Amino acid sequence: THTACYPTDQEEQVEEVEEETEETKAEGVWWLSWLSWLKPAAPLFMTNLVPPKIPDGERVDFDDIHRKRMEKDLNELQALIEAHFESRKKEEEELISLKDRIEQRRAERAEQQRIRSEREKERQARMAGKASDGHWGRARDGQGKLGPGRAGEGMAGQISFLVINCWFPQTEKKGGKKQTEREKKKKILSERRKPLNIDHLNEDKLRDKAKELWQSIRDLEAEKFDLQEKFKRQKYEVSCKAIPELALSMSKAARGKTMVGGRWK
Repeated sequence: THTACYPTDQEEQVEEVEEETEETKAEGVWWLSWLSWLKPAAPLFMTNLVPPKIPDGERVDFDDIHRKRMEKDLNELQALIEAHFESRKKEEEELISLKDRIEQRRAERAEQQRIRSEREKERQARMAGKASDGHWGRARDGQGKLGPGRAGEGMAGQISFLVINCWFPQTEKKGGKKQTEREKKKKILSERRKPLNIDHLNEDKLRDKAKELWQSIRDLEAEKFDLQEKFKRQKYEVSCKAIPELALSMSKAARGKTMVGGRWK
């Protein structure tokens, strides 16, 4: 007869131990695979570097290194100081030269202004003399042409004629004199119109040139204004002197005459 085989308690314990061992092995394999996945493929830095070694019998003098570095810094500082003083010296020389040029230009402008004023005074004196001679000569000629009988009749006409001639003087029709005045005008314009020649100038010299041109334009405008004012004053003085004298001469010529039919006879 066959008998049934049932596991005993000892066999059951052995089976349980084997199962636990297999589970532990499975967990160990899983942890090993996970750690291998976290491990980097290659190292991030070289691990085989070796620090340099000082040869035997030699010693590094750190004091000497520090001294050499200090000497280098001192030499660089001295070079910077020398360059700074050189630039300061150059700037002072340029400033002194600029002041000298400014003083020289001021003296030249003052001399030019003095010469210009003297020439203007001479020209005004000549113009005043010529104008007075021409006006009084024309007035005397007109008075002589009237005659004693028509002096009173033409008084108003002579006064208006003299006033017009004083305010609008006639120019002398002389070819030689006109040519001379034209030549003088050309000469004056040629002296004033000078070429600029600014192609070779730097920024500072261009600035000085612009200031000089501005000053010359200002002087010309001032001179023009003075001439206009002098011309107006001279015309007024001539008219004020001419009218009373002409009226007095006309009254003397008409003295002793009688009015007949609205006319002096």
